[in-house]
Amino acid sequence: MTAQALQDTLAEGAQALGLGLGSAQIGQLMDFLALLQKWNKVYNLTAVRDPQDMLTHHLLDSLAAVPPLRRQLAQVPADLDANPALPPRLLDVGSGGGLPGVVFAICCPGLDVSCVDTVAKKAAFIQQAAVTLRLPNLHGIHARVETLAGPYDLVSCRAFASLPDFTTWSSGAMARHAVWLAMKGKRPDDEIAALPAGVQVFHVEPLAVPGLDAERCIVWMRRPAGAPPAVA
Repeated sequence: MTAQALQDTLAEGAQALGLGLGSAQIGQLMDFLALLQKWNKVYNLTAVRDPQDMLTHHLLDSLAAVPPLRRQLAQVPADLDANPALPPRLLDVGSGGGLPGVVFAICCPGLDVSCVDTVAKKAAFIQQAAVTLRLPNLHGIHARVETLAGPYDLVSCRAFASLPDFTTWSSGAMARHAVWLAMKGKRPDDEIAALPAGVQVFHVEPLAVPGLDAERCIVWMRRPAGAPPAVA
């Protein structure tokens, strides 16, 4: 598939998702795909190698989560933990090659996105992507998520860990009003059943990924009303 054909497929997928992306954002997504391919040859950021598969399984898969993310961002309240003059903050845990964090930063320029990974080369890739794609709202962090204090308004992950581990490890980074956004394949009922009492699933949202015939969903979670901040 040629670069133009890839771009056309990307633009069609974004349109099908109702994202309303401009040509500059489509260009940034294509530049991100090229950067991911280039770095992947040396640093093994993802097991997916074919550009067409990268487009479907990575970019369009991540883009499918953008409309739900935008809806949730509209509900982020002013909180005592946060300065309302600052943009909402999202922490993407175990971001690896920047999925979905970089895609979120491109599609939601008013959102401050930090991608944390324990592997230094992956955090360095995010920093390079921020420079190359001219995304001042994107940051790479080399750390364990348990060491981060936040506060973040949203905490996301994609193919990272079980829901109990994800929520436990990242709980210390969350603002009091924050929610977790976990991208999964099939509805993970066993993981949901294993969640601790301090984590409440308030929605399991099916996702339709253009060009991908596979089950995808977002598990939305939060602390129960009145619950104290969890300790990781």
